[in-house]
This record gives sequence, C-alpha cells and structure tokens, in this order.
Amino acid sequence: MSPRKWTPILASFFVFTSAAFFAPVTAGQNQPDIPTVNADIGNCRADFNVKDGGGKPLYNAKIDITIKYGFMNMHKAQLEAPTNTNGQARFTGLPNFSKKPLEFVITSGTVSKTETDDPATNCNAVYNVTLTVH
Repeated sequence: MSPRKWTPILASFFVFTSAAFFAPVTAGQNQPDIPTVNADIGNCRADFNVKDGGGKPLYNAKIDITIKYGFMNMHKAQLEAPTNTNGQARFTGLPNFSKKPLEFVITSGTVSKTETDDPATNCNAVYNVTLTVH
C-alpha cells in the first residue's frame, strides 16, 4: 500500500481514539460535585434542587437541619449543606424513622422555606424548592 492510502485510515483511527479518550474527561468537568453531608444515623437520604423565582439554580443556598435521635431523643445532630452551582445538595445517613418529621430549612439571603420529611414513609426524598421574595 502506498502512503497515501494509509493516511486517511490513520487519521480516522487517531480522531476516533482521541475522541474516546478525551470524552470522559470533558463530560466529567461539566457537572459539579453535589455537596453531601452524612448524618451517620440511618440509611435514608434527601436530595435538594433549589431554584429562584425565575427557575435558575441558586448557588450557595444553605440547607440546615437539627436531628434529635437516640434514647429519649437525647442526642442531637446539627447539619448544614450549601448548594452547588446547579442548586443541588444532599443529606445521607438520615434516620429511618423519627418521633417527629425532619424539618429542613432552606435559606438564601433573606428568603427561607421549610420542607418537612418523614423518613418512615419517604426514605429517599427529593425536594424541588423554589425560593421567592413575597
């Protein structure tokens, strides 16, 4: 075979292997890590997607929760997670049941909202929260 016949084949090979090699790197850089806080109390979780009134993700909104657990609720865990650039945050290790529903307080600036979760009925909760000024 002459060198001219090999050139398109080699070029195609290099383009294909380069695309396959670099595709996972660029795809992984587009998605920011979801901030995750582990309570280490149970195996339930709660995922949050926080947006403003215009539907845009809210960066650095704070999600707070105080969990009372154990014998006579004598133990207390206070947790906070900020949202990433996509408005996402996650809490893992939440208790499988609690005497009172869990209350998550989502705050951005002067606006806040409370979401209530009962892990006994909804162990893997997903909340789409919109914070607007009234």
